[in-house]
Amino acid sequence: MRLATIRTATGHRAVRLDGDSAVETGEADVRALLERPDWAEHAANADGPVHDAAGLDHAPLIPSPEKIICVGLNYRDHVQEMGNELPEYPTLFAKFAPSLIGARDEIELPPQSERVDYEAELTVVIGRSVRHADAEAARAAIAGYTVLNDVSMRDYQRRTKQFLQGKTWEHSTPLGPALVTADELPADPADGGALRISSELSGEIMQDSTTDQLVFGVVDLVVYLSTILTLNPGDVIATGTPGGVGDARTPPRYLTDGSEIVTSVEGVGECRNVARAVP
Repeated sequence: MRLATIRTATGHRAVRLDGDSAVETGEADVRALLERPDWAEHAANADGPVHDAAGLDHAPLIPSPEKIICVGLNYRDHVQEMGNELPEYPTLFAKFAPSLIGARDEIELPPQSERVDYEAELTVVIGRSVRHADAEAARAAIAGYTVLNDVSMRDYQRRTKQFLQGKTWEHSTPLGPALVTADELPADPADGGALRISSELSGEIMQDSTTDQLVFGVVDLVVYLSTILTLNPGDVIATGTPGGVGDARTPPRYLTDGSEIVTSVEGVGECRNVARAVP
């Protein structure tokens, strides 16, 4: 099953994507849908108003998540290109909801930063509350997967040892276009399955890797995070980015006004966004 949050003339709507059609489920967005204990059955049987899938205006998949948890330095090839050692524990930081945009929206380039980078990320969407999870409970808590582009203002990120100030600028972070359940994928990352993950900047492939490069897998991350706090429906976990980011290149390659960045995960989908300078 594939689920999305779309913008309509009367507000956000959660929809089930059926080929060329999008069927409303009755909820305002995918988070509200996932908060139903019977969300999967309800979404599968929904028969609300139908939209042409080709004309959808995608909102952020989860417009207002309770938590956006991000994992840094979690691909072996990215750790190596940044000159770091493999971490013993997950490197965690957060984003806030105002940073999120839809899978086709414009990325805002703030005039204060000259080093705006891209990061394609496989992202876990939580479908049931879970705390102190073992592997089995962690796996059951995963509703599905989506794509996040962890757009990063590297100059602000590196002002201190804390990443946050470079990671959560408003209107910078594409999330979507859809939540995709594991049965739709050629391989399930929860089982260690390898999905191709890539980014393309203005037609040039920049990142090209597979999710089996993850240092901490998706189940491991849910187990670890649920030890710290309760994960709730609609929470998103961005699992890290592979090698090829702009900041690690010689010379560096950053987003500029008018550049198009496409971040994709095999079977899950792609975010396709144009960067625009904020006056």
